[in-house]
Amino acid sequence: MSENTTPVEPAVTPGPRRWRPLLLGLAVALPVTAAGLFAWLEYEPQGERQLVEANYLGLNLARPDVLIESASLGRLPKDVLKVPLLRDTLTEDLVFYYENNADRLGLTGSLRRIIYEHDLQLRDNLLDELLDQPAEVALWRDAGGRLRHFVVLIQRGGLAKVLEPLAKVALDDTQLSQAGEFMVDGAAVPFYRLRYNGDRSILFASHGDQLLLISSADMLFGPVPEPEAADDDVEVPAVDPEAAVATDENGEVIAPKPPAPSMAKVSVEAAEALLAGQHPFPERFGLAERGALQQRVTLGADFLALGYRRFLPAFAGLRFELNDKGWGSFLALDEVEGQGAFDFGPVWRAMPMGASACVALPVAPGLPERLLTKVGAEPKAAAELAGQLSGSAGLCWYPDSRLHSPLLVGTLKDKPGAQTDAELGKLFDSLIGAWEPYAEGGSFPVQDSSQGDLHKWQRQVGSNFGQYPADLAEQPDALASRGFFRVGLARHGSTLLFSLDDRLLDKALQTLDKRFPPLAEVLPENALVPAYLAPDSLAALLERETLDSLPEDIEPVFRNAAQANLLPKLRSLSGHGKYALSLPADAEADDAWQWLPLQWRAL
Repeated sequence: MSENTTPVEPAVTPGPRRWRPLLLGLAVALPVTAAGLFAWLEYEPQGERQLVEANYLGLNLARPDVLIESASLGRLPKDVLKVPLLRDTLTEDLVFYYENNADRLGLTGSLRRIIYEHDLQLRDNLLDELLDQPAEVALWRDAGGRLRHFVVLIQRGGLAKVLEPLAKVALDDTQLSQAGEFMVDGAAVPFYRLRYNGDRSILFASHGDQLLLISSADMLFGPVPEPEAADDDVEVPAVDPEAAVATDENGEVIAPKPPAPSMAKVSVEAAEALLAGQHPFPERFGLAERGALQQRVTLGADFLALGYRRFLPAFAGLRFELNDKGWGSFLALDEVEGQGAFDFGPVWRAMPMGASACVALPVAPGLPERLLTKVGAEPKAAAELAGQLSGSAGLCWYPDSRLHSPLLVGTLKDKPGAQTDAELGKLFDSLIGAWEPYAEGGSFPVQDSSQGDLHKWQRQVGSNFGQYPADLAEQPDALASRGFFRVGLARHGSTLLFSLDDRLLDKALQTLDKRFPPLAEVLPENALVPAYLAPDSLAALLERETLDSLPEDIEPVFRNAAQANLLPKLRSLSGHGKYALSLPADAEADDAWQWLPLQWRAL
């Protein structure tokens, strides 16, 4: 793999939940055909539109979480497999799932029925031609963080004339109906709803050379308004007390007319801009036009940070793009007031060699103080401790430990005094521990030790997930759980170390004492390294965690599925070498959406 060749996702095989919405957005051949069939249909004017501010889902259609720009959506799954790391782990399963996605198959069946019943004649290769058009796919997260909602914009080009003979299809179909209209360039443009797979539906509209698809009506419409209270002067129909329904003067039941749903203003404006030929999505990610790029996939930090975006204000997003030379990676930074130059060197010099995966991050100015205050530190002590922290921290996972017990490294600006150590010990005592009903005082004591530049705090914490069995504890009878951790915090000079696994903490202290090699020895010099990946040991760690979480006597079905499908992919992953992700040595954020080249360097 060359330095600029990069895995699109440094992850193992994605499951159906993760790929389902994205693949539905990519499988646009079928919805696009629907748009071509019905875009010119006659419709009745809908009258003045009622607008509300937000749509039912609370999504901002002007700010997607992920953007895919493609010269051909049909080629995207195969293009992803051009990356050796992904080709060996995803294999042909990615393309197979894309071709056999349940939503895509459901749309296929619905459209075939409509085409058959309306006696429409289509060329066999029309779907392939439509799928091969340039397109943009914007995706949003649902409440659970999955990319479930999407908008697809297809540029039809010369295919518009091919679809013109299909304009006279009736709207008397059970699965197809007009849902409303847009106003584009002063003209009313109808949009339609196509139902499939029982309770699922998709919206689409066509204007000029643009085809627009929206994954659900909830992205376009707002909440149904409450019915207005009747005025005193308005005659109210009588109510039959037995039937408890409104009736007219002849006793006939009056069916209540439900209020019409209102369209969301921001969503409508975004949809109309897309149909008018504008392209607002790239600007949201600070991008220029796609140009000659074959594929460009951009992921915002709000999606990648998994809800922890406030801890990473300088991180804006990632971008992967494919040109004639292969895939390339870029990382976006945002300017943060008070953020100095990035320096991850102290982190890598403290991390022991042999990690499976690591990440180094800048410490956000002002954030440590707020966090320390929230978890119970005195305001004065929180301000003092936060003021000592420098601009970087790191996290590493090791194959001889667990996923839930990584090693955390932070750095201090200066060598702290006794007061800082006292506050660290007090904070450790108040935050680290568990209720131990059989231990004296309800918890085990903190072991406080110091020697020279080293000050260390350690406490035994009972947990069924602990790396030590209960019979190895100093007081086994005092534990209510099957196992325990030896959680530790240490200050070595101006370096802070923390882990649930005391063995990692001890190894890091040996590294600082120059009795164990640091990770810095294998990382490239004269470069800023925000991440490190060792696929061989990472695969071993993930395999062990998978099997431990699926006991054979409790989860035999899922364990067999993991052994048959996941473990072979992990073993393929283990055949790859180590990588360091590097930025230019002088990288710093002095503007919003500052894109920097991110190189995957083989070590």
